[in-house]
Amino acid sequence: MDFALLITFSVLASLGSLVCAVLVLRRVAGSESAEAPQALNALTHRLESLGKDISALTAVSQHQSQAQELRLQSLATQITDALEASRRTINERLESIQRDNAAKLEEMRKTVDEKLQTTLEERLGLSFKQVSDQLEQVHRGLGEMQALAAGVGDLKRVLTNVKTRGTWGEVQLEAMMEQVLTPSQYEKNIATRPGSSERVEFAVRLPGQSEDHPVWLPIDAKFPMEDFQRLLDAHESADLAALEVSARALETRVKTEARSIRDKYLEPPHTTDFAVLYLPTEGLYAEVVRRPGLADALQRDYRVTLCGPTNLMALLSSLQMGFRTLAIEKRSSEVWQVLGQVKTEFRKFGEIIEATEKKLQEASNKFSEVNKRSRAIEKRLKSVEAVPILSPLDDSADEEAASMDALSTSRQT
Repeated sequence: MDFALLITFSVLASLGSLVCAVLVLRRVAGSESAEAPQALNALTHRLESLGKDISALTAVSQHQSQAQELRLQSLATQITDALEASRRTINERLESIQRDNAAKLEEMRKTVDEKLQTTLEERLGLSFKQVSDQLEQVHRGLGEMQALAAGVGDLKRVLTNVKTRGTWGEVQLEAMMEQVLTPSQYEKNIATRPGSSERVEFAVRLPGQSEDHPVWLPIDAKFPMEDFQRLLDAHESADLAALEVSARALETRVKTEARSIRDKYLEPPHTTDFAVLYLPTEGLYAEVVRRPGLADALQRDYRVTLCGPTNLMALLSSLQMGFRTLAIEKRSSEVWQVLGQVKTEFRKFGEIIEATEKKLQEASNKFSEVNKRSRAIEKRLKSVEAVPILSPLDDSADEEAASMDALSTSRQT
């Protein structure tokens, strides 16, 4: 570059000299025409010499430019090779660090898994065995309760069972008794009064002074439907007079049946002080209850309670729950003893679970610490990747040495 400028300045100086010579020749030609050819020849020789010098300088300049371009290309190639070598070295170091970290993390994970698995299997196995033994004792001690609990499904079917309106009472009542109560909790066609031949359709066995002397709850379902049918016919025909007559006849018939139940089946203390008159359909039950003061008069004067299909089911279900409560009370001391042992074992089991949870928390904290260190290493590596490469070729070795020092420091950290 400097040599080319020098040549340019030399050419310009020569041209300036030629211009001056031309001006001088013009003056000489104007004054002395005899000396003009000589001066012109001298100037021509000078111009030819100057042209040769310019050509030589131009050739030298081109040669120097080509040499400088070759040196620049060589320098660029060397810089590119150095950068590629540095990149390969850094990538290799990064891959090596990643493999080392992955291997160490996998080794730590395997160690923690093995220890946790062994501890959990031993302690949980022992605890579950103890709990299983205690629960087996509970199941053996509560055999009767399990048998009673089997009736819950039957109770659910009863509560969701939809009976057809107009089903006769005896068949429906028997189905309800079979669904809700066990055969030992009621009797069919039994004489509830000692020495009497009158037998009630169904009677529920209630606890008495002893197992051999129960208290009976009579339930009578023998009720004809003729009066109710006449009442329905009067409703359909919209005959108010016939409707009132039929309603009074139905009320009289109900009172007659209640008196008959009281006289035939009630005998306290062998029976309860009231009986149940079961009305076979919800419509019939609604008509009887709707009569002013009839239900209260039956309870007060005849000690008879009216029940339709819905509230009779509720009554039987309540009795069944009472029977279950009595059965549970009989076994309550044994049940509480076994449950106390189970409570103790579950408390020990909870302590073991708490200790296991602490171990798992410690392991989780260790993994969190490892993750933090891994992120710190990654940040250091990202800073290594961001180090700029200096353009001069002589600084590449220093930069590579600095990168290696940074990588070494990151691995030590």
